[in-house]
Amino acid sequence: MSSRTAALAFLAFTTAAAGLSAQDRSYGRSVVITEYGIVATSYLQASQAGARVLEQGGSAIDAGIAANALLGVAEPMMNGMGGDLFAIYWDAKTGKLYGLNASGWAPRALTIEHLKAKGVAGMPQSGIDTVTVPGVVDGWTKLHDRFGKLAWRELFQPAIFYADHGYPVPEIIHDYWKDSAPGLMQNPESQRVFLPGGTVPETGQIFRNPDVAQALTRIANEGESAFYQGTIAQAILKTSAELGGTMSADDLAQYSSEWVEPISTRYRDWTVYELPPNGDGMAALEMLNIMEQFKPAPDGPHSAAELHTRIEAMKLAYADVKAYDGDPRFGKIPVTQLLSKEYAAKRARLIDPTRANCAVTPGALSGSDTTYLSVVDRDGNILSFIQSNYSAFGSGVTVRGMGFVLQNRGGLFSVDPASPNALAGRKRPFHTIIPAFMERGDQHIGFGIMGGMNQPLAHAQFVSNVVDYKMNIQAALEEPRFTVTTKLGCNIVIESRVTPESIEQLTKMGHVLEVRKEYSTTMGRGQAVLHDSTTKVNNGASDPRADGAAAPEAPQIFGSTP
Repeated sequence: MSSRTAALAFLAFTTAAAGLSAQDRSYGRSVVITEYGIVATSYLQASQAGARVLEQGGSAIDAGIAANALLGVAEPMMNGMGGDLFAIYWDAKTGKLYGLNASGWAPRALTIEHLKAKGVAGMPQSGIDTVTVPGVVDGWTKLHDRFGKLAWRELFQPAIFYADHGYPVPEIIHDYWKDSAPGLMQNPESQRVFLPGGTVPETGQIFRNPDVAQALTRIANEGESAFYQGTIAQAILKTSAELGGTMSADDLAQYSSEWVEPISTRYRDWTVYELPPNGDGMAALEMLNIMEQFKPAPDGPHSAAELHTRIEAMKLAYADVKAYDGDPRFGKIPVTQLLSKEYAAKRARLIDPTRANCAVTPGALSGSDTTYLSVVDRDGNILSFIQSNYSAFGSGVTVRGMGFVLQNRGGLFSVDPASPNALAGRKRPFHTIIPAFMERGDQHIGFGIMGGMNQPLAHAQFVSNVVDYKMNIQAALEEPRFTVTTKLGCNIVIESRVTPESIEQLTKMGHVLEVRKEYSTTMGRGQAVLHDSTTKVNNGASDPRADGAAAPEAPQIFGSTP
C-alpha cells in the first residue's frame, strides 16, 4: 500500500470514527418511532397482539385489553383474571384524562375479628384470607364499554390461542417462576396447573394452560357476567369454601370498579398525573414536589448528589403514604395537604445534603409483582395500564378448573384498627400498582414501572430523567435506578451501572447499599409511549429489565390497491 493510499485510508477511518462518536449513548435500545400506533409490554408476543388489534382498527383500549389478557397467560405469576387493575386514559381529541380504579374489595366477612377467631394475629401474606374480589374483568368491561371499537369477543382470541396451543417460556418469566415454586407446592391445584410434571417449565419449554383458555373463552362469549355471576364465579366460591375462605356470591356479584379523577402536581414545567388513593400514586407526586426544592445535580442523574436527594425525598414521601393512605370511601385521605408545595418545602428542609436519614417519620398534618403496559393508537389516544396479582402467583390459590390464581392484595391491609388501611369487609386495601401520565405542551407521555413499593420512586426517577436531564423515554427507562428493601431505613438496592465513585460517596453519607447487576428486575420493569400532538408522531419504549418490546402497528400495505 502506498503512503498516499495509507493516508487516505487512515483519514477515512478517523472520519468514520468521528461520526460514530457522535452516536455514542448511555442506553442500549432505540426509541420506536412511527406515525402509527405502538403497544409496549413486558412480553413481545403481547405487544404484537396489541399491535395487530390496532391494525384491525381497534382503539388503544382494545389493544390494551388484548395485550393484558395475553400477559395473564404468559406471565401467570404477575397478573391475570384473579387480580386488579388501574388505568389512565388520555383522549387526544378532547385532551381529557380518565382514571379507572378496578381494585377489588375484601369479602364482607373478611374482618379483623375473623382473623382473631382463627388465631391469626397479623395480616397473612398468602392463602385464602388474603384474597380480595378480583377487579380486572370488570375493569376491562368498563374500559371497553366507554372507549372500545372492536367486538369484545375478538380481543381475547390471542390469549385463548396461546393458552390452548402453548408458548415457549421466556427468560425472565422462567426465573420468576422458579423462585415461586415452593409456594406453588402448597396448593394442589396450583401445582397441577403451573408445575407440569412436578417442575417449573424451563426457558424455551412449551407451556400450555387449557383451563385458562376455557375460562377466557367463557368471558369472550358471555362477558363479565361469566366471572362475577356465572361458571367462573361458582368455581371461585367453591375454591374459597374448600379452603375456609369468606368469599360470598354477593361479594362477587355486587362488585363494581369506578371512574376516578386523576391527581397531579407540576414538576418544573411538566404536569405529572397519578390516580388517587387507595393507590400510592400520591407518594410519587410528593417525592417529585420534594425533589423540586433542589436543583438537578450538574454531574448527572446517577451522581451521588442527585441520588442522595432522590433517596431522601423518597423516604419522606413513603413515610407519609404509609401513615395516611387507605380507601377514601372509609375515611378522608389528606391528599391536598400531602401534595401542597408548602408541605413539600417543609419536608425538604429535613434533608441533610451530606448525611442519610435512617429514621424518617411521617409529617404532621393539620385537620411486587405486576405487569404494566402502555398503548398509543394512530389518533394519539394513550392508555397507561397496570395490572397485578400482587405477589408472584398472588395468594398461591388457583381457582379449581379455571387455570388462574387469585390475588393476595388483601395482604396489604393492616390489623391495627386505628390505621386508615385497617382490614374491613367491602373495603379496598392500600395498593402499590400505579399507572402514570405526564405532559408539557404538545408532548404527552403514558408511562409506568411495576414492582410493588418500587413504583412511586421509580416513577419519580423516570420523570426527573425526562424533565431534568432531557432524556428520551427509552433512555429514561434504561437509566440506572435504586429501590427500597424490606429492611427500610438507610438500606437501598442500587444497580452496578452507577459509578463506583457515586457508590463510595453514598456509602460515606451513611447509605447502606446492596449493589445488584447492571439490569436488575428488582428495579421494576417499565414501558412508556409518547405522542407529539403537533407532528402526530408516536414514540415507544420498553425496559430491557423485562422480556418485552414496544411493537409498532404496521400500515396496511400488503393487499391494498395502488
